[in-house]
Amino acid sequence: MAAMKRPEDVASVDVYTAKGLLSIGHRYLDVRTIEEFNKSHVENAMNIPYMLITEEGRVKNPEFLTQISSTFKKEDHLVVGCNSGGRALKACVDLLNEGFQHVTNMEGGYSSWVDSGLASDKPSGELKVACKFRP
Repeated sequence: MAAMKRPEDVASVDVYTAKGLLSIGHRYLDVRTIEEFNKSHVENAMNIPYMLITEEGRVKNPEFLTQISSTFKKEDHLVVGCNSGGRALKACVDLLNEGFQHVTNMEGGYSSWVDSGLASDKPSGELKVACKFRP
């Protein structure tokens, strides 16, 4: 059996590289909560939350890999992003261990995407509010 993947096994790119990958056909997987995603997101992003907000607080989405597998193929090229990078990295590790071969973590998450001026759909003042979970 293959060795389990760890965070250091995940390929990470900056937001400009991520934008380039998306322009050549990679799919953007947003693993933020539905609430975060609905405020603002990368164009054409697919939202499958890695964490869910429950009465007990944030818990890992037990259906995450099932939902991924019903949406994407293992050979799809995915750019994974969250809000600041933490959840996306964990999601990438899970995806690699599930057999997905082309998974890239977007460093800094959607906060960096906004900070870099790549989110053109809303004025950045509004986006800063949408990115309130900033490090």
